[in-house]
Amino acid sequence: MKKTILIQYAIPKEGLELLSQSYHLIYPEKDCFSEDELIGHIPNCEALLSIFNQPVSKKVIEAGQKLEIISNYGVGYNNIDVAAATAKGIAVCNTPEAVCEPTAELCLSLMLSLSRRVAECNHRLRTEDDFKWGVMRNLGQTLRGKTLGIIGMGKIGKSVAQKAQAFGMKVIYNNRTQLSANEEKDLNIKFCDFDALLKTADIISLHCPLNESSHHLIGEKELAKMKHSAYLINTARGPVVDEQALTQALINKQIAGAALDVFENEPQITPQLLELDHVVLVPHIGTACIETRIEMAEEAAQNMIDHWEYGKSKNQVN
Repeated sequence: MKKTILIQYAIPKEGLELLSQSYHLIYPEKDCFSEDELIGHIPNCEALLSIFNQPVSKKVIEAGQKLEIISNYGVGYNNIDVAAATAKGIAVCNTPEAVCEPTAELCLSLMLSLSRRVAECNHRLRTEDDFKWGVMRNLGQTLRGKTLGIIGMGKIGKSVAQKAQAFGMKVIYNNRTQLSANEEKDLNIKFCDFDALLKTADIISLHCPLNESSHHLIGEKELAKMKHSAYLINTARGPVVDEQALTQALINKQIAGAALDVFENEPQITPQLLELDHVVLVPHIGTACIETRIEMAEEAAQNMIDHWEYGKSKNQVN
């Protein structure tokens, strides 16, 4: 009898072709199954393909009487009660490969938009009848010669480091574990103490996972240590930054600006952020490319195939 896989969200079916050949798929008719619908379907399923922005609670997991694996569509998996899954012997996987390059691309686009005031000038040209042009107006900052401080040097952080150097940036980083000397040499990056990075970097970009130690990693004290001319970029997870503290720092011009793809209480955004010219905001689009969405589906599907064929996926996180 074919194993049954519950697909939580209406992701591209092109990425699920391998699964559809060998397994029975339960696919939502609308965008997404509600928690009650998940609980209704999951007792008969061996696998759940979950989505990064929808919770998979302990209640859902406990209802999965036959559940063997949860493959999360996204690199972050804080939407899943991993402890509850682990207690039941359920494997939890993510999709770290497919998300790397598009997230790094977005990070660089946010840096450019913020430093060169692209989003601000675009908005003002469209909305202000008396918008002023001029040689010494609308001045931004070049990336060339600036120091980029990357917090979290995983796959995405490394990709950002390489791309930033194409713009002539110097790259320093902080990571839970320092990379080997050879890897630092290959990437042309330098390890830096966390406080020193905050004080030194012209742009700080966050690429760390969300966990107990990284929750509000950037708060009032950390923002106070940054240069007044510095920018903060967050394409990681919203709660890594204390959004209220950041908002106040921006209002008080304690730092020069921020660009955010993620927010502490998505989809809600602190209202004052929407009113500030020196802030660039986008709606969690780090991986929002059709090619990437298909690749993520393929990677999530491969996690389940590998789990059943080889006993474990390389992307298992528990």
